[in-house]
Amino acid sequence: MTHSDSAPKGNGKTQMKSAARLYAVQALFQMEHSDLSFDKVIAEFENHRFGAVYDDAEMAEGDTGLFRKLLKDAVNFQAAIDQMTDRALVAKWPIARIDPTLRALFRAAGAEFTQSNTPPKVVINEFVDIARAFFPEGKEPKFVNAVLDHMAREAKPEVF
Repeated sequence: MTHSDSAPKGNGKTQMKSAARLYAVQALFQMEHSDLSFDKVIAEFENHRFGAVYDDAEMAEGDTGLFRKLLKDAVNFQAAIDQMTDRALVAKWPIARIDPTLRALFRAAGAEFTQSNTPPKVVINEFVDIARAFFPEGKEPKFVNAVLDHMAREAKPEVF
């Protein structure tokens, strides 16, 4: 799973947070499809992906604090996040049957919904943009928007 389009949009700090979210989705995907430990995946991303240059395209620098927090929280709270995601999905499509990229995306977004003070609209917009990057021609971004909206309402009912 790669994404080497242009760097995330926005000012420097916003761009670094957007990159951290993208890298968190990629890292969660990689952890699910390899036997790499949490620490090894973090080291690989921080040493080889953040700011690296591939085929003359520079990967964005990421906010390492946010990247680590999203990964740690997605792993530590995975069962609760997966249950929240399942409630947002149609009953016939439990999270285990969802595309692995989307599963990683929902876990990272769920971690941010439940373990941070980031406004839900920001989380939804950021992760829908990530879905667009991975599925530019598909219906997935609309699906992601709907699922994340449901998850946000459960995680932060006081905001809605």
